Amino acid sequence: IAAYKAVKSGYQATIMAPTAILASQHLESFQGILEELGIKTELLISSVTKKKKTEILEKLQNGEIDILIGTHAILEENVVFKNLGLVVTDEQHRFGVKQRSTIASKGQNPDVIAMSATPIPRTLALILYGDLDISIIDELPPNRKKIETYAVRKNMEERVNNFIRKQIIEGRQAYIVCPLVEENEDMEGLQSVIELAEKYQKETFSEYKVAYLHGKMKPKEKDEIMERFKDGEIQILIATTVIEVGVNVPNSSIMVVENAERFGLAQLHQLRGRVGRGEYQSYCILKFEGNGKTTKERMKVMCQTNDGFIISEKDLELRGSGDFFGTNQHGIPDFKIANLFTDIDILKLAQEAAIKIVNDDEKLEKPENDLLKELVKDKFTDRIEI
Repeated sequence: IAAYKAVKSGYQATIMAPTAILASQHLESFQGILEELGIKTELLISSVTKKKKTEILEKLQNGEIDILIGTHAILEENVVFKNLGLVVTDEQHRFGVKQRSTIASKGQNPDVIAMSATPIPRTLALILYGDLDISIIDELPPNRKKIETYAVRKNMEERVNNFIRKQIIEGRQAYIVCPLVEENEDMEGLQSVIELAEKYQKETFSEYKVAYLHGKMKPKEKDEIMERFKDGEIQILIATTVIEVGVNVPNSSIMVVENAERFGLAQLHQLRGRVGRGEYQSYCILKFEGNGKTTKERMKVMCQTNDGFIISEKDLELRGSGDFFGTNQHGIPDFKIANLFTDIDILKLAQEAAIKIVNDDEKLEKPENDLLKELVKDKFTDRIEI
């Protein structure tokens, strides 16, 4: 709707997704709704032929394309819009802050919507995205059923396999997620994707089509397998967490996570979200080992709630903010004094105070803000004029 409104107001819109498959799925749904309204939508991903790409870039610059959907390919310098008014980044945690500003700079101060299915604790979101208006969608789309989640130990393997078989007989498909790609002697007992795929294809599920997917495969190979899974040619897909982001396969109804104790709660929640996307009852089975108190507590949280915000709060509590985001998260402020988790209350107060000052006295002209004005001047001399 936002893209439609932007186009009808004389602007172009762009939607950026982290994978080619997801971008293609977006294109399908956009075209399905907007094509008949005379709005031109186009797809820009790395596999587009050189000839087609030249044509797209030309039309984009002339304003003949209203909405451009694509991957990181949109960030390239030669992608020039005639009049970009709306930028949407899907699964925004997959894009760094720099990438988001690169795309926004392709227009004259366009409106920006950043979307993420990774629930960040609400209090934390206020700090991290304090400069944004936050909208939270915390309900399921119509006709979706709650995903049933079970945490089981290794000795239940046969029962789990029988359950997978039952689902496939009913016409559904299954994801199996493993923590590693290849066997590594330091991590004995963790089944690798390739090894498990071999076992399933030759022994356990020899009557079905089994395929595997991992991050070290070429993008083209990955896309091909995902397409075949989406089209129902593959019944069981064994993968690493590469599938945690945005693929919509409504027919898949079962997600089994091997060695679930190796994953963070937010990640398990993301993985679980790959099923339950159609009208069928879906299931998430977490296979775990170990008797640690934290492990048991984490499995319990996953079985008790489907609310991503409760899960992310718990994850933060159990792991601390450093681990919660991992070391590569762009745009997470590294505070000199505060700790994002333990000092959240005072950080919230500080943020409220800052917003109030900006609203009441933007130029810091009131006498009560004299001291603050001096500090700001002192610290940001080169960047601002007060």
